[in-house]
Amino acid sequence: MMTIKDLHDQHLILFKAVTGSKAYGLDTALSDTDIKGVFYLPKHDFFGLGYIPQISNETNDEVYYELGRFVELLSKNNPTAMELLASPVDCVLERHPLMGSFELHELLNKELVESFVQYALQQVRKAKGLNKKINNPHSAERKTLLDFAYVLQGSASYPMVPWLRDQHMHPQFCGLTKLNHSKNVYALYYDRHEDGIYRGILAKIESQEVALSAIPKGEEAVTLLFVNHEAYSSYCKDYLAYREWEKKRNAQRYARTMAHGRGYDAKNMMHTIRLLEVAKDLVATGELLIKRTNRTELLEIKSGKWTYEQLCDQAEVLQTEIADLYPKSSLPESLDSNKLLQSLVQVREILYG
Repeated sequence: MMTIKDLHDQHLILFKAVTGSKAYGLDTALSDTDIKGVFYLPKHDFFGLGYIPQISNETNDEVYYELGRFVELLSKNNPTAMELLASPVDCVLERHPLMGSFELHELLNKELVESFVQYALQQVRKAKGLNKKINNPHSAERKTLLDFAYVLQGSASYPMVPWLRDQHMHPQFCGLTKLNHSKNVYALYYDRHEDGIYRGILAKIESQEVALSAIPKGEEAVTLLFVNHEAYSSYCKDYLAYREWEKKRNAQRYARTMAHGRGYDAKNMMHTIRLLEVAKDLVATGELLIKRTNRTELLEIKSGKWTYEQLCDQAEVLQTEIADLYPKSSLPESLDSNKLLQSLVQVREILYG
C-alpha cells in the first residue's frame, strides 16, 4: 500500500498546500495544520491494477488526490478541489509546472456558485444534527421492545411496563396471541398461578419480536396490547447512530460546543456563512477568494456569540443576495469539461512519455 512517505520519496507530488483554517485566515492557537495535495501514480501502477484515487494519513488531516481523481472533482465543481487549486500563494508548499495546465480562472462558472451554496447548506444540516444529539441524548441503558408496548383499555392507552406493575403482574408470566386483521395488536393473558405456562412477552430481553403462547381453551384475555414496532425500529437506528457519533466525535470540538451553550455546532455554522460569502464574492467578482477579510466576525460565530436563529437569518440574506447577483454575473454558465479532460490527457502523456 502506497503511503504519503512514498509520494515524497518517489517525487510523485504535483501540488501541495496548507488548507483549512490557515488558508482561510481563520486559524487560532488551537488550530491543526491541514494539508491537501495532488499526486500521480508511477507508470506501472497507473496502467496496471494498482490505481489509487486518494492517500491520507490516519487522522485525515493530510490528504492527496491522484491527478485523475482531482480532475474528476474539478469537473464536478467540487468546492474542496476548487479551494485547493485556489490556495493563497503563501499556503502553497509545492507546485509542479504541469499544474499550470489547470488554470483556476478557466474553471470558474455559475454551477460552481451553486455547489458552494449547497455545500454551505450541508453544514447547516450537520449543525442541526448535532443540535438534535445534544438536546436529545440517549441514556447508556438501551430500551427494549417492552418500552414500546401499550395496554389498550376503553378509549385510552397506557405504557405497558408501569401498567403491569400497578396490576402486580410480571412480563414473564404473560401470554400473547395475535388478533386477526389488527396489526401489532395482541390479546394478553396472565398466568395467575405464575406456573410458567406462557412464554412471556419477550422470549429474550433483546428480542425484536414478541413471543406468542398457546392459550388453553376457556381462558379469557386480561386486556389488549399494542406494540409499536415502527417506533422501536426507529429508536434502535437513532440509538446506534448516537453511540457511533459519541464514539467518533471530536472531543475538543464537542467541549467547545457545550461550553458556549448554544446547542449547535458553531464551527459548522461558521463554515456555512464562510461558504456563502465565498459564493457571493465569486458571483459578484468572478474570483474565488479563499482567504476571508472578516476574520473577527467569523471567529465570533465559531465561538458561539451568535444564536442559531441569527445565523440562519444571515444565511438566508446571503442566499438572497447571491440569487440577485446570479443573472448579472459574467461567469460562464458551466465548466468546459472537454477542455479539462484534454488537459488531463496532455499532462498524462508528458508524465508517462
